[in-house]
Amino acid sequence: MKTLFLQAPSFDGFDGGAGSRYQAKREIKSFWYPTWLAQPAALVPESRVLDAPADDLSVEDTLNIAQGYDLVIIHTSTPSFPTDAKFAELLKARRADILIGMVGAKVAVEPTPSLQASAAIDFVAREEFDYTCKEVAEGLPLEDIRGLSYKLADGSVKHNPPRATIEDMDGLPFVAPIYRRDLNINNYFIGYLKHPYVSFYTGRGCRSRCTFCLWPQTVGGHRYRVRSTESVLAEVKWIKENMPEVKEIMFDDDTFTDFKQRVEEIAVGLGKLGVTWSCNAKANVPYKTLKIMKDNGLRLLLVGYESGDDQILLNIKKGLRTDIARRFTEDCRKLGIIIHGTFILGLPGETKETIEKTIRFAKEINPHTIQVSLAAPYPGTELYRQAVENGWLQENEATNLVNDTGVQLALISYPHLSKEDIYHSVEVFYKRFYFRPSKIWEIVREMLMSWDMMKRRLREGVEFFHFLRAHRA
Repeated sequence: MKTLFLQAPSFDGFDGGAGSRYQAKREIKSFWYPTWLAQPAALVPESRVLDAPADDLSVEDTLNIAQGYDLVIIHTSTPSFPTDAKFAELLKARRADILIGMVGAKVAVEPTPSLQASAAIDFVAREEFDYTCKEVAEGLPLEDIRGLSYKLADGSVKHNPPRATIEDMDGLPFVAPIYRRDLNINNYFIGYLKHPYVSFYTGRGCRSRCTFCLWPQTVGGHRYRVRSTESVLAEVKWIKENMPEVKEIMFDDDTFTDFKQRVEEIAVGLGKLGVTWSCNAKANVPYKTLKIMKDNGLRLLLVGYESGDDQILLNIKKGLRTDIARRFTEDCRKLGIIIHGTFILGLPGETKETIEKTIRFAKEINPHTIQVSLAAPYPGTELYRQAVENGWLQENEATNLVNDTGVQLALISYPHLSKEDIYHSVEVFYKRFYFRPSKIWEIVREMLMSWDMMKRRLREGVEFFHFLRAHRA
């Protein structure tokens, strides 16, 4: 079937993309690559990936494109599902014969409610859905496709047996050629990465057990299955030769640094290719490994600190202590590795005192830039189960993870700490971290070194102040 892999239109500037960990409108305009759509698209000849939010396409524009396909597979998420289902209904109204399916964590953990939510959704894919999508596109009978849930003629839902986890990661084709073919890479901005950048995965799954983290608990699993060093370097080489405008490569694995020997081997290969690169990292990588990475082109690490309180880190099963994070951060500073640190407010055990402690911790370790998120109880995560069981969240309330403009909301509240207090602590955190003379000078100095950076930071500054104003409201 002629197949379209679609990220449907939603809120203005909403990064609900198949690659975004927190589907929301950011403090500055940001878009992650739709890697989870590009991967199955690479398995389906002559398919297309369309990322409507990144391309700034209207609903009408997107409908005009989508109606030319036989099969439309939409990536959805808990916050974007209502608008995604509405888009499916509008598309069906134009062409009743189009087969419409959905993929993503939302439908993987809630297949029956998702299918029953709209008559326009014909099927959803559970587990890892790459080969599931491939078999649907090939025209196999739906009843013969593992990992599929679909509607029968009488409206009831049929769940096929589960699909086995993918073990041969090298068997999956590269996603970079799909990016080059279907996407405008200039539309993908991340504030802390060089522009334009490219991100992709070198493996799936995460061995950490963080209670809030979406992908490992819903689609990827906790076993880290990786591509060979040769496969990773071959895709980087392809990017370098075919996408010469790319200034940085981001390895988006949940914890790319888990297997130290593999990371060191990949780093040495990247050094020989002469590329600038970044990756996600847990704040426990030893100095020796960090030095090998830095010596071979590493520029930045994306590090999830989450909290400055050790009891909260224990509550969320982070597998990390603040003293270890401090030592790691100091090692990075000595080596000249830039850190973008991420923090989460409202996790179990949060109080006004722990919020203050986390703000002080962030200022002390002083990453170059930060992102402050609100604890997001996505269905399928342990955090969601805890929140419902303890009465911190009403069941099914997670459909309201964002407001009517796509900005992330605080949903969890505690007897001693309201969700309103948690929500407004975000802007307090940002102000106290960024509005310090030393941090302002650090950013100004960075701007003075490059005209491109000057223009970019000024644009981001305007967006950031608009975000703070909207957040206060």
